[in-house]
Amino acid sequence: MRAVLAAAVLALALPGAAAAQTGYELYATNCARCHGSAGAGSAEGPPLRDAGALAADFYLRTGYMPLSHPGEQPRRSDVKFTEAQLRALVRYVASLGRGPAVPRVRPGSVAEGMRLFTDHCAGCHQIAAQGGYLTGAVAPPLDRATATQIAEAVRIGPYLMPRFGPTAISNRQLDSIVAYVRYAQAPEDPGGWSLGRLGPVPEGMVAWLIAGTALVSVCVLIGRRAKA
Repeated sequence: MRAVLAAAVLALALPGAAAAQTGYELYATNCARCHGSAGAGSAEGPPLRDAGALAADFYLRTGYMPLSHPGEQPRRSDVKFTEAQLRALVRYVASLGRGPAVPRVRPGSVAEGMRLFTDHCAGCHQIAAQGGYLTGAVAPPLDRATATQIAEAVRIGPYLMPRFGPTAISNRQLDSIVAYVRYAQAPEDPGGWSLGRLGPVPEGMVAWLIAGTALVSVCVLIGRRAKA
């Protein structure tokens, strides 16, 4: 897809315009150069005929697409389209073939989700879902991902991320992974100060540093009073 929004195309997304025509025009202007006419693909982009609404919804709503340059790693950025344009473009891409629909996320188990996330995801995204660096790529933090986007990413496997189908991670397990990631975005801190959730060793060192500083200060104060 290309990050070029023509004013004439945007005008088609105004109320009253046919959604199908709007989706077609938006695709022709912003996507066809890389993904080919009718999603056939090209040397600069993969085919979209069986990508379905799932892939289009994920890449467009996260701002992963359109890319500035073909071949670069998609990164979360500002969404380039309005809500009406997004719906029209997703609908058009879905009409090109028989690809999967946008997944429906249901309540899951945070405890099971943590175990599954540890097994399948933490090696790249870290256990706290804060992202990490890999050879030739970046595993993004998941702090801004919605429940639907988390589920979509698992099923799609964007960029270098492996794709997990229902045989590898069932829909019920996926619901639990989503529940854990959503929890990790704003975890509870029953102990008080989270210290950035750096882990037990760094947090323990910080606690000893604070306690040691306080102890030395008290000893100095007692010594001065004794001399007086």
